Amino acid sequence: MKKTMIVAAFILTLVIEIAAGLYLTSQIRDLEMDPVKVNECMYSVTENFGNTEAYDRSLDYVVIDTAGNVLFRTREGLSESVNAAIRDRGLILDLVRDGQPAGKVIFYYGMRDQIAAFKRMLLTGLIVISILQVVLLVLWYIYYRRTILRPFKDLNQFAERVAQGNLDLPLPMDKGHVFGAFSESFDLMRAELKKARAAEKKASDDKKEMVAKLSHDIKTPVASIKSTSEIGLEVTKEERTRKMFGVINDKTDQIKTLVDNLFNSSVQDITEIAVNPGMQPSSVLTGLIERADYLNRANAFEIPACNVFADKLRLQQVFDNIFMNSYKYADTEIEVSSQIAGDYLVIRFRDRGPGVLEEELPLLTEKYRRGSNASDRDGAGLGLYLTDYFLEKMDGQLGLKNADPGFEVSVYLRLS
Repeated sequence: MKKTMIVAAFILTLVIEIAAGLYLTSQIRDLEMDPVKVNECMYSVTENFGNTEAYDRSLDYVVIDTAGNVLFRTREGLSESVNAAIRDRGLILDLVRDGQPAGKVIFYYGMRDQIAAFKRMLLTGLIVISILQVVLLVLWYIYYRRTILRPFKDLNQFAERVAQGNLDLPLPMDKGHVFGAFSESFDLMRAELKKARAAEKKASDDKKEMVAKLSHDIKTPVASIKSTSEIGLEVTKEERTRKMFGVINDKTDQIKTLVDNLFNSSVQDITEIAVNPGMQPSSVLTGLIERADYLNRANAFEIPACNVFADKLRLQQVFDNIFMNSYKYADTEIEVSSQIAGDYLVIRFRDRGPGVLEEELPLLTEKYRRGSNASDRDGAGLGLYLTDYFLEKMDGQLGLKNADPGFEVSVYLRLS
């Protein structure tokens, strides 16, 4: 409504300007002398020369003789000389009687006064129109600021608050400006984002609560397994059986540690798996590999004496993942070898399975990636991803390649 009124005011101003221009143009005609009246006055003076009472007085004029003496003037104040008449832009006509010059008639029509009045009228009109235009421009700016600039500034500040995560402060809405419906949509978006964030937080809290409960529940059967294996380790006399009970003990300790990590990461909102490497003697690697090879598929091997930069818990997971993959996808004997190469202790694990397609090798360390020949096996595609992640955090490397035949995994541990 306001926008329509302002546009109408602009149109009205334009009409007024055009009308004022036409009026001022018409006033220019007043600066001309009426030739009919001039002829009537000249005829009256000529016919009644000497009888001033009979002269036509419809115009201002002065009658002078050939010597320049004033014979008649219609009113006081009119110039009496030809020079003054020329200066005032008067009309000078010769007075002739009986074919002989009898003097001159000087007509005055106030050219100077009329021009001054015209200038005043023109200046007044321009001032009035200018003031009207300024008022309209001020009103238009106020309207523009209220309906466009201020709403746009509010939208900009609102977008910054949303980007910063502040979804509680609503966006003021005024459907009277051009951004009314737009700002309403923005505020609806804010409300939906707030709902989505609340739902996401609730889902995250529920997930953490579930993980915490599961972590607590897992500890109970793990504790039972550990206590049972410890009793079995004490009562059995057979060396092989004792060794198997020892593996069960070590695995239950590992499970307990991993469950504790899971519980802590859930409670503390930890988004990364903690890896805490330090200097470890290479002698510990033999036990880690043997515990990972619970089916005893590996051949006899030796680890060169050195110190490596590693996290025992995560390195145990690395070896567990490697052996688990080999059991699942190759199900053959596993050849273990090691050597020092430059700044690394390299431990290689080679099975005699089918391997993978060459083009799939670079993809195996990606999350949820599995080889095309693994579709009939259970798995999530996280084993090699986690193995690569742990080794990278320990400043090591993971190498994968097809052997002939089989598949070879190389673990590079940084020498410390």
